[in-house]
Amino acid sequence: MAIVDIFDLKEQLSFTDDIGSVDDDLLQRKLDAAHNHVERLLGFKIEETFGGEDQDPIPPALIEAVSQLAAWWYEQREAAGDTAREIPFGVREIITEYREFTF
Repeated sequence: MAIVDIFDLKEQLSFTDDIGSVDDDLLQRKLDAAHNHVERLLGFKIEETFGGEDQDPIPPALIEAVSQLAAWWYEQREAAGDTAREIPFGVREIITEYREFTF
């Protein structure tokens, strides 16, 4: 189960109803990739740690990290060369707050 759905991502991107579902498959791929990337950086599966019975709710900051990253990848999908940028400011900081460090 994803912590962000395609409707949340469309809201993040400020899509209007008239855009329809033209890019739904692409948006879902970006969303799945962002969710996976955030979990890999965290070192754990979000739904195994948060949101279940007898668990703390999913932190809004992690929802924001997945949303921002998916929207960023969607908006930057054609970026190359000088226009290519690192992931949005704040995403790494959010992940670092919740990351499980092992030594």
